[in-house]
This record gives sequence, C-alpha cells and structure tokens, in this order.
Amino acid sequence: MKLRRRNRDHQPSALAHPGSAHVGVRTLTLPSAVCASFAVTGYPREVGAGWLEPLLTYPGHLDVSLHIEPIPQQVAAMRLRRQLARLESASRSDAQHGRLADFAAEAAADDATHLADQLARGHGRLFKVGLYLTIHAATEPELAAEVERVRALASSLLLDAQPATFRALQGWTTTLPLGVDSLNATRTFNTTALAAAFPFTSPDLATTVGETGVLYGLSATSSGVVVWDRFAQDNHNSVVLARSGAGKSFFTKLEALRLLYQGVEVAVADPEDEYARLACAVGGTCLRLGAAGVRWNPFDLPASYGPHDDVLSRRAMFLQTLCATMLGGAPLTAQTRAVLDSAIIATYQAAGITREPATWSRPAPLLADLVATLTGSGQAADSPEAELAVQFAPYVTGSYRELFDGPTTTHPSGHLTVFCLRDLPEEMKAVGTLLALDAIWRRVANPRDRRKRLVVVDEAWLLMKEPEGARFLFRMAKAARKHWAGLAVVTQDAADLLGSELGQAIVANAAGQILLRQAPQAIGAVGDAFDLTDGERQFLLTAERGEALLVAGPARRTALSIVASPSEEALATTDPKVLAELDLPGQHDQPRLLQAHAAPPPGPPDFTEITTSQNDNEESDPL
Repeated sequence: MKLRRRNRDHQPSALAHPGSAHVGVRTLTLPSAVCASFAVTGYPREVGAGWLEPLLTYPGHLDVSLHIEPIPQQVAAMRLRRQLARLESASRSDAQHGRLADFAAEAAADDATHLADQLARGHGRLFKVGLYLTIHAATEPELAAEVERVRALASSLLLDAQPATFRALQGWTTTLPLGVDSLNATRTFNTTALAAAFPFTSPDLATTVGETGVLYGLSATSSGVVVWDRFAQDNHNSVVLARSGAGKSFFTKLEALRLLYQGVEVAVADPEDEYARLACAVGGTCLRLGAAGVRWNPFDLPASYGPHDDVLSRRAMFLQTLCATMLGGAPLTAQTRAVLDSAIIATYQAAGITREPATWSRPAPLLADLVATLTGSGQAADSPEAELAVQFAPYVTGSYRELFDGPTTTHPSGHLTVFCLRDLPEEMKAVGTLLALDAIWRRVANPRDRRKRLVVVDEAWLLMKEPEGARFLFRMAKAARKHWAGLAVVTQDAADLLGSELGQAIVANAAGQILLRQAPQAIGAVGDAFDLTDGERQFLLTAERGEALLVAGPARRTALSIVASPSEEALATTDPKVLAELDLPGQHDQPRLLQAHAAPPPGPPDFTEITTSQNDNEESDPL
C-alpha cells in the first residue's frame, strides 16, 4: 500500500491509486472512506458490568479496540509502593505549608492502597490497558458529525477521548485485528475492572454462572450474551413454552448439545423423532420404541439399588401407574388398584422373584404373565380380575402386543440416550413416554452413579393429558434436584400445562422458563401464569423464530435471540427445506455433511461480582 501524507487543508477529490491512502494530521483517507482515531486517556473512578456497552452498540461504523498487557507481580508491587510514597509525600507537604487538601490525590492514595492490598493477598492482578476508537464515514463532513456524536457519547460515560494527532495511521492500525498497539496510550486496570470491560458483558440477567453455563443467545436489548447455568440455580428444572414452529425443539437441542460439551449426561423422550440425528452425530444411543423387533419389558427390575431400597414394591407401584395409563388414563378405583397390586406381586412370585434382594437378578416376567395371573385364578367372567385381563388384551394378543411381546432388547446407556416414539401409534404415545421416563428415572436415581443429568420431555402435553402421567411428571419435577438432575419440559400446548394444578406445580418448580412466540389464544393464560407485562406479552406475540424471553423470577428476565453455529444449526434443525439443501436422505440416516463434531465453546467468566474503581486523571493512576 502506498502512503502519502497531505496537508490538513488539502481535500483530495479522489485518491491517485486504488490502493493508496492519504495520511492527514487527524484523519486517514482510504479508497472508500475516511476515518479518525482516538485514544481514551481518562476514565471514571468507578465502573460497572458492561460499561463499554454504549460504545459497542453505537449505530454508526465505530471500531473499538482493547489492548491488554499483564504487569508482572513484582513490578506492579514496586510501582504501587512508589506511587503511595509520592502521594503521601505530597499530602504531607501540603499539610506543612497550610495548603488545601487535594481530594483527587487522596482518592488516588485510597485506590492505590486497596490495589496493593489485593495484590498482596493474591486476589487480583494489574494490567496495562489501552482503549482506542476509530470512526469511519464516507466523506469528511460526515466524519466530523460522527466524531462529535462519538465524543459526546464517550463524555457521557466519563471517558476522555483524545484524537491521535499526527498519528492517524498508527491509530488506524491499532484498531485493526493485528494485536499491535502503535499508540501505547495505556492505563492501569485491576482484574475486576478489566472483567467489567469484557465486550460481551451484559447486566440484563444477573445470576450465578458455574462450570456448566450454556450460551443461550444474544440479548435483544444490548450487545451482551445470555449465559444460563441451570445447575447453579435453586433447582435444575426448566419449562419451554411456544407455539408450533417457533423454535422450541431447536433451542432444546442446542442446550442439550452444549451441555454435552460440559460432561452432562442427557436423556430425551422424543415423540416426533427429532433428536435421532443429534444422537447419531454425537455417538449417542437411540431406542425406537414401536419399531419392528424392539421389545420393552416394564417388569424389569433395576440392576443397581441401594442397601435399603425395596425395589419390588417400587416397581409394583410404577406398574400400577403404567396400567392406569394403558387402560385409558382414568384413575383406578381402590378395588381395581388392590386387585392389580396383588396380581403384580403374584406374577413376580411365579417367576421366583420375592422381596429378597437375592432373587431380583432373576429373569423378570412379562405383561402376558400378568394377564395369565389374572385369568388363572378361577374368577367369574364379571370379576375385577377378568375385566382387567380383557382390557389388557390389546397389549398382549392384539394390535399393541409387539412392544411387550418379549424381554427388553436394548437397555439405555451412554452420554446421550434418545427414546424415539414416532413409530408408536397415537394411542400408545403416552404409554411410550411413561416407559421412557421410567427408564430414564431409574438411571437418574441410581445411588451408585451420581452425576449431572438433564432429562428432556418433548411434547409434554402427550403425558400431561393423562392424569397418571401428569402425576409421574410432577414427582420427577419435585425429586430431580435431589439426584443432581434437571427436568426440561417442552410443550406447545400451554393449556394442558397451565390448565391443571399439577401443570402449574411443574412450572412453579422450574427455576428457568423459556417462552418463545405464543398464539393470541394462549397469551392470556401464559401472561397470567408468568406475570408478564404488556410489553413482554406484545414481544411474545410478535417474536420471530428463535426469539425468546427467559424468565428466572419476578426481577430476572431478559429477551434474547437464540444463536447457533452452522454445524449446530445443521444438527438441530428440522426444517424440511434446510434438510433438503443438506441433501439428507432422511432423519434416520447420519448426515454426511456433519461428520466433524463442533468444538465446545469456552466457558464464560463470572460477572456477578464486578465492582472496581478507576480514576479520571493522571495523578490518580496508581502506577
């Protein structure tokens, strides 16, 4: 590139060569624009989280460059001692000569003392930081107007931006992504002040972020990112509500994928077969209940249990819940429940399984054995046992027998387990979801294998419409935290979730609620349940796909736009148009364009306790 200096008053109409640049006193003229650079030399005494946000969100073409260089501990301590000695000497001299106290010097001495104390205790470090701005415009008159606006904005932040006079070229190169500070106009920052200047800091959602924090997206009201850690909350549950096509499953798959990066085990009850491609890409396990040759025996006893667990009694109680769902979902009468409980215990005893733990490893009976127990007791045709046997006939000898016609073929295992239920008939979806959740819960509640887990129930309305299924989901929501697990309830039918006491209790036991676009017919119930303002209701009615409202309590909520990398988007999308563009033959096949796994994003820092102090003149700089 050819560089040619020009006089300040010289206004070239065009550059002599396409690759040339004219360097002025305060401006740099490029082939397609003119720019001016500034160095920030004065700072406020105190700053908060995200104090650079107004500059980062400036609507014009503004480059903001932050150069950071750590200061060695010994050098920092020596300079702080010298600064303290100089400030103390000046203060004593003023007192001896009867001069008025210099309050700026006193404030600088207090800051230097605080920094020295932090440095000595190892609570932080000191850094040399340079903050530079480059403003771009099409013409010099436009540049002058932009410069006035940016300097006024910087002044409102108590930042003193000085032009790079006679160093326009060096100022421009300093703000390029080269990592070179040609101006070297630095100030001293401590660790917390530098963390508060982090470009992606956002004060929108003040919450604790731990080691399993997940990037949800970009804030809709600022330039910050929204990072949420469900395992750092009071409980680890969440609720995702949205109408069809708003992106709720896309968001849930993104969170599950990013939690896998953190070593969290994920299990999914998937009624629509939307997670199979994700499981295939990350090496997970996919169990297709209802597919040919796949069997599932609900009488199986868990392989691991505690020393005081009554496994047989717990299995019998679950089988009563399952049978109630299989028989139409209506609550069992007291007589029917008693008859069913006796038949279940007798069926286990016929297979040699009793309350003795030594017998629990024997082969479990089948559903057909339960029907045989009910019909083999010599009861009359109108007896409760015979009526139950008739109602179980479709699952033993009828259209639904294939799933229960034999021992379990595949046991769930691995870091990602997906129970695909699309192959089940609609009448069996609630039963399949209950079986999947039971299998997942047995892994979660295993006392010998404690780890962070996420249980995802997609299209939860299928289970919520069944009274027994709703109660089972409620028990999971209440007990998940005790087993270091989180329950993510995803549904598009707000009425089924919010229209019952159990559904409202599930929402109340969720530390995080993610609301995407809502239908006008449901916004009233959703708004009342989550105490939404009129503005938040309007946002949910007009939100685009991928825009959401994260609610984490009455005072902690933020609007966000869900973001994903191209690899993540290709794994999580179910848009037929996108799948066709990827040339995928079907959702059951491994995507040939997605062989490489996406790298995990870096863990976000914690910005919840950022308070610091900096001074607004040279004398107050401790170094």
